[in-house]
Amino acid sequence: MTIASDSSPTLWNPPEPALSVRQVLTLERVLAGEPEVVAGAGHLDRPVRWVHVAEAADVGVMLSGGEMVLTTGVLLAGDEGKQTEYIRSLHRAEAAAVVLGLGRAFPAPPDVMRRAAERCGLPLVVLHRPFPFAELTEEVQSRLVRRKFASVSLSEAVRTALTALITAGAPLQALLDEIARHSACPVVVANLAHRVLATAGERPAVDDVLRDWERIARQAGAGQGDGWIRAELGGRGERWGRIVLCGYRGDGAAGRLLADRAAEALVLHRMLGGGAGRTWEEQSARSLLTDLVGGAVPARQLLPRARAAGLPVNRRTFVPLAVPGGETAGLDRLLRLLGLPGLVAELADGATAVLLSLARDQDADALTAHFATRLRDGPGPARAVVAAADARTAWDEVPAGLREARHVADAVAGSADALALPAVVRLKDVHLRGLIRLLRDDPHVQSFAERELDGLLRRADDDLLSVLRTYLATGRNKSRTAQLHHVSRPALYRRLEAIQACLGADLDDFEQAASVHIALLAHDAQQQ
Repeated sequence: MTIASDSSPTLWNPPEPALSVRQVLTLERVLAGEPEVVAGAGHLDRPVRWVHVAEAADVGVMLSGGEMVLTTGVLLAGDEGKQTEYIRSLHRAEAAAVVLGLGRAFPAPPDVMRRAAERCGLPLVVLHRPFPFAELTEEVQSRLVRRKFASVSLSEAVRTALTALITAGAPLQALLDEIARHSACPVVVANLAHRVLATAGERPAVDDVLRDWERIARQAGAGQGDGWIRAELGGRGERWGRIVLCGYRGDGAAGRLLADRAAEALVLHRMLGGGAGRTWEEQSARSLLTDLVGGAVPARQLLPRARAAGLPVNRRTFVPLAVPGGETAGLDRLLRLLGLPGLVAELADGATAVLLSLARDQDADALTAHFATRLRDGPGPARAVVAAADARTAWDEVPAGLREARHVADAVAGSADALALPAVVRLKDVHLRGLIRLLRDDPHVQSFAERELDGLLRRADDDLLSVLRTYLATGRNKSRTAQLHHVSRPALYRRLEAIQACLGADLDDFEQAASVHIALLAHDAQQQ
C-alpha cells in the first residue's frame, strides 16, 4: 500500500484531531522517504502520542503506548526470533506503529516481521529511500505540542466565555450555543432517563441526532461511537444529567476537555438558579410548546424534539389544553399522579399549556374531564378551569389545537362566572365572549367600543361601570343585580338611569342593550 497525500477540504474547522499514523505518513518529509505500509494497513487511524527513535531490541519496555517507533533494525538483522519478539513487544506496549528504514540491515521488507505485525494488527511501514529520522521526530513533536497548546487554549477560551455568560445571567440556551460554537457539532443535555432537556448546534444536524437519539444515548453511555463525547452533570455526590458532544470531529482529548469545561459551567449555572427560576425540564417543555403554538417551525420538524423530550408520539391521541393562571409544577405533579403522559409549560401570555399524549384506545374526553375535575377540586385556585381543543390524532394538527385551547383560555380568563362554567371549557362554551376576545385587537372593534361607551368612560365612574356589567351579565335582571351589589331596588334604578343618561341609550331596548353589552365585552377584553 503506497501512501498519497490527502488534500480534501473540510466544511468547518474544529480543533484538529490527534495525529494518526495515516496523517504522519502523509507529511511531506515522510513522503520523500517513499513509505510503504507492508502490514497492519487496517490500523492506520491509530493516534500517535509521540515519536521514538530506538534501535534496542527490547524497546517495548521503554514505551507507554501510542508511540511511533523509528528503527533501522540493525540489531535485529539475521535473527528471526528477535525480529518476531521485537514486533510482539511493541504490540504488548500498545505502540501506534513501527517504521523501518531499509538499508544495509534490511535491503527489503523482512517477511518475518511483516507476518508478525500482520498477526498483531501493528502497522509496519518501510521507507525505501534514506531518511533522517531526526527531521521526522522534530516535525511530529512540534505538531503534537501545538495541538496540546491548542487544547489548553480552547479550554481556557471556553471557560472564560461561559463564565462571562453565567455572570451576566444568561439562560441555559446561550451557554449551549457557545459550547456548540466551540465544538462545531450538535450538543445535547439530557437527564439520567435520556430525556433531552436542551440542544444546540445547526438545526439540521441537531434534528438528525434527535431522530436517532435512543441509539446515540446508548452509545454515548457506553463510551462508544465516533466522536460521541459525554460529561456527567451533578454535584454533592449525585448525578442528575449529562452533556453529550455528538459527532465531535476534533482531537479526542480536546473534546473531553471541552465537555468537562461545559459540564462545570452547566452545574454552576444550575446551582446559581439560572433560567429565571425554571428547571431545565420546564425550560425544555416551554421551548417546544412555544414553537408549536407559534407556528414559525413546521410541526413535522418539531417531532424529533418531542420524541427526544420523552413525549410518546407514535400512534397517539393528542389533547391540547390551556389553564388560565395555572401553576406549572402543580399541573406537572397532577399529570404524574394520574399517570397521563404529557408536557406542561407556561407560555409568554401567562396561560399554561398542557399537551396530553394518550393511547388511541383511551377515552380522551373522559380523561380530560377527570384531569380538569381533579384540578378544580385540588388545593389550587378555587375557580381553575381547563380550556380544551378537540383531540387530534395527527401531529401536524397539534399547533392549531394548542392555539384554539389558548384562545378559549383567554376568553374565560378572569370571568366573573367561572364557577358556572364546566370543568372543561371548549370553543362552543365561550359564545360571544370568545368571538370578542378573538377580535379585541381589531381597530374597528376598538373604535366601536369607545364610541358606544364614550359617555360612561369619560365620567370614569367604576361603580356605574360595574353595575352595568352585572346588569347585562344577568340578562338585565334588576332584582339579581341589586342583590349582587347590595343596594335597594330604588337605588339601583337611579344608577341605571344615570348609566343610560351617560350612554344616551335605552337599556330596555333589546338591540341597544345588546350593542352596549358587546361594546362592554370588547372594552373588558382590551383591558386584559
